[in-house]
Amino acid sequence: MNPAPIKHKFITPGVIILIVIALNGLVFLGLRFIYGLGAVTNLDNYTPWGLWIGVDVAAGVALAAGGFTSAALGHVIHREHYKAIVRPALLTAMLGYTFVAFAVFVDIGRFYYIWHPLIMWNGNSALFEVGICVMIYVSVLYIEFLPIVTERFIGKVKFPNLFKFINKPVDRLLRFLDKSLSKTMFIFIIAGVVLSTLHQSSLGTLMVIAGHKMHPLWQTPILPLLFLLSAVAVGFPMIIFESLLASFSFKMKPEIKILSGLGKMAAPLIGVYLAAKIGDLFIRESFKYIVIFDVPSWMFITEIAIMTRAFFMFLSKKTVNSPSRLFIASSLVIAGVLLNRINNFIIAYNPFNNPAMYYPSIGEISVTFGCIALLVIAYRAIVMIFPVISHEQT
Repeated sequence: MNPAPIKHKFITPGVIILIVIALNGLVFLGLRFIYGLGAVTNLDNYTPWGLWIGVDVAAGVALAAGGFTSAALGHVIHREHYKAIVRPALLTAMLGYTFVAFAVFVDIGRFYYIWHPLIMWNGNSALFEVGICVMIYVSVLYIEFLPIVTERFIGKVKFPNLFKFINKPVDRLLRFLDKSLSKTMFIFIIAGVVLSTLHQSSLGTLMVIAGHKMHPLWQTPILPLLFLLSAVAVGFPMIIFESLLASFSFKMKPEIKILSGLGKMAAPLIGVYLAAKIGDLFIRESFKYIVIFDVPSWMFITEIAIMTRAFFMFLSKKTVNSPSRLFIASSLVIAGVLLNRINNFIIAYNPFNNPAMYYPSIGEISVTFGCIALLVIAYRAIVMIFPVISHEQT
């Protein structure tokens, strides 16, 4: 099976629901830009960031890790059998990081200064490293997607009437890009993998710097390692989750052989992450905070329990050979990493001893779900236009 555009009806009841959710989010987004953060969010002097940083940015970066893990598997390690999942994973990462960059733009107070890191460099800043790596990696992802664009349109550029004169120049440009990228793509693939490991770990560095402002259950010198390991651990489950959802949505047969192989590789990666996290807990003797049974301890217990359950599910042969069980196990890993980022950036982080618990506002939730809905709609449109998903053509 070769990658080809999906031939399927675009507008469905599910898509209509997504459009409504997206429009609702855009309304609150408009209010945010007109009246400021205070009009839409529950952020204040005690809570400098909330849902948009914890979920949209921190969790978004982690859940887009399928892009660099699949690139490493298919192109760097040369496991040719898995190349069918590289394009969908690349698209998911490209849209995911675009969503992350937009979320940062929305969250910062003076959003019109988002370009400052491009010219105002600070080599001592962990946040600068994250920002500049994400900017470069987004560019790399779009460059990696260009061969899919050239494959789709080379020899098929047919502008009508007054625009006929640009058909040949555009076609020549596409052929030039295709030829040039075929010789240099390995550079961008390697750069993408390296950049991903840098900013995934640097998000952890950012929280290490927080020091005593972080709860002891999460504050550890190895946070950069834990952030990287958790991103690697969620990479393959995210690919499985996305592939099974696409198969269900477009009524295609899931590529169970490929997904089964990814499931087998997911178990040891999750195991390494859990071993590092639990081992660090005992080395620092922070386990004593678990038995307090307050909100942070229960959130920590839930996070570990979800990941542990997913680990044992992926060890089972029944799971890796069953699409439904693979979907459940992958969903658990995604939920565990999502909860980990929420815990680190929202539950554990309390810089000014906020007397009241932070809860996201309706506006924050609406914008987050609206952006996710737009992401899903964009994914559906792109796979119906470009050769991304491998399937039997009819």
